[in-house]
Amino acid sequence: MRRRTIILTVVALVSMVLTGCLSGGSISKENRLGMDMQEAAGRADEILNAVMKAIHPEVQWAHGPTTSGSCDVTRRRMVMTVVSEERRGNFLGVVDRFWRMSDYRIKAVNKDAEFPAIYAQTNDGFGVSLSVGAKGQAFFEVDSPCVEESEVAESTTPPNGPSYEGVYPLPRPNIRSDFWSAGAP
Repeated sequence: MRRRTIILTVVALVSMVLTGCLSGGSISKENRLGMDMQEAAGRADEILNAVMKAIHPEVQWAHGPTTSGSCDVTRRRMVMTVVSEERRGNFLGVVDRFWRMSDYRIKAVNKDAEFPAIYAQTNDGFGVSLSVGAKGQAFFEVDSPCVEESEVAESTTPPNGPSYEGVYPLPRPNIRSDFWSAGAP
């Protein structure tokens, strides 16, 4: 559990660096997107919806926690389908190709066999990542650039599997797929 916490912390810090939230200075209003945190959360949901639709065969997912800072918001989705070690490369490849076709700039790729990850940025400055954590848990994260402060509601996009409402932390992936889980115990 401690190793997973450390990995998630490192992933969050890398995401914040990639989106500019730790740049040391405040971002002027001229550089903001003209949206507030709720609108940025909605844009993050659009980004997540698009990548989830691009994955075939479909994987089931649940919402991870939404967090916000002084001028940014982060949405997360946890993949609840078991993605076997044998299929992990395929999974990352599908996402990588989709992001490149969507003109996202790939900022970094971690090719670690156990904890691979892809970090990218949209044309409008949103940081996106796909990371594989302990026990093969895949999760997506979208970090907004600095926007106007506002309240942020939970996502209205329903998960395509169990919602695990009120459950934290979420269970490990527990849904089997003939394709994505092939070769997994």
